[in-house]
Amino acid sequence: MRLEDKLEQALKPTIESMGFEYWGVEYISAGRHSTLRLYVDKPESRITVDDCADISRQVSAILDVEDPISSAYHLEVSSPGMDRQLFKPHQYIRYQGQTVQVRSSVDILGRKRFKGQMLKVDEKGIEISVDNEIYPIPFDCIEKANLVPEF
Repeated sequence: MRLEDKLEQALKPTIESMGFEYWGVEYISAGRHSTLRLYVDKPESRITVDDCADISRQVSAILDVEDPISSAYHLEVSSPGMDRQLFKPHQYIRYQGQTVQVRSSVDILGRKRFKGQMLKVDEKGIEISVDNEIYPIPFDCIEKANLVPEF
């Protein structure tokens, strides 16, 4: 099981019981300066610094017991923000039709970076329109995907 999946399994129930939505987690390995970044959202409201502090205290207690990461790291609890990273298929579905920026782990029709409208989402992946061309991108090839805020 991947580290991100273990963390979700350990943390999601507590976060949701506090009235928040578990959005996703990133672990950035950098020796003694590694970071565990946890993204949480608040349905129908904005997440506050106090919310993040409360979640951090609860999550820290769980991580101390579960100990899923053997080396030192810094814990950050954050809102996903306007340029939120997309982690799960249901998140992609929520933002279908909007502009996204995607980085692929493999070449797809000659490119790895895409920025355009997410036209379609299904169980396999997404279709994105870039410069009037449609690119199918399977979920297992998506290295990172973010919404692009439109003002």
